[in-house]
Amino acid sequence: MRLTYLGHSCFLVETARARLLIDPYLRENPRAPQGAADLSCDYILLSHGHDDHTADALKIALRCGATIVANYEIAEYFAALGAKTHALNPGGGFNFPFGRVKLTLAHHTSSLGPALNPIYLGAPCGLLVSADGKTLYHAGDTAVFLDMQLIGRAGLDAALLPIGDNYTMGPDDALVALDLLRPRVAVPMHYDTWPLIAQDAAAFATRAAQAGHRVEVLAPGATLAI
Repeated sequence: MRLTYLGHSCFLVETARARLLIDPYLRENPRAPQGAADLSCDYILLSHGHDDHTADALKIALRCGATIVANYEIAEYFAALGAKTHALNPGGGFNFPFGRVKLTLAHHTSSLGPALNPIYLGAPCGLLVSADGKTLYHAGDTAVFLDMQLIGRAGLDAALLPIGDNYTMGPDDALVALDLLRPRVAVPMHYDTWPLIAQDAAAFATRAAQAGHRVEVLAPGATLAI
């Protein structure tokens, strides 16, 4: 399994049998690598409905014929716009040709559309992806929560964790999350996209190492094999 960071909370996950794009926010993302919005994929996994996680999902899905995998409300929303979708809900999973996707809890909100009349798009989620003998956890936008210790019980090869604060947990709580999840490696996300969520990811990695955790800070466009 290979991860490529595309800025904000977006990752391309390459497995032996499929290319998965998680939370595509690319054309309007100031940190996305050039040309990232034109990449191809087989599946698009969405953690929740906010525009900075779903903005490019429909366009890419229609261009590639990719299947959008998300909670029930998000899947129904994009299906009505012509996309192929597969609906799940927290606690549920499905065995796809490339491996298994399961939705977990996340503590956040989930909506899309104009501020005065947003569309509610179901529960926010984390994503557990099992493929090629590896297990990846994308936490979505979340606060730290004690049940992360249950998510980590099966053994995580990698955890993708928000550190930006204001909308999600910040570095202090992300360190607590690492204690609960105990992944082999963690990658920070959802930071530095705008000044409001600016963070020193290198300092976070240093603090994590002092606590016994491996954190790899990826620049947008960088790749990590797990």
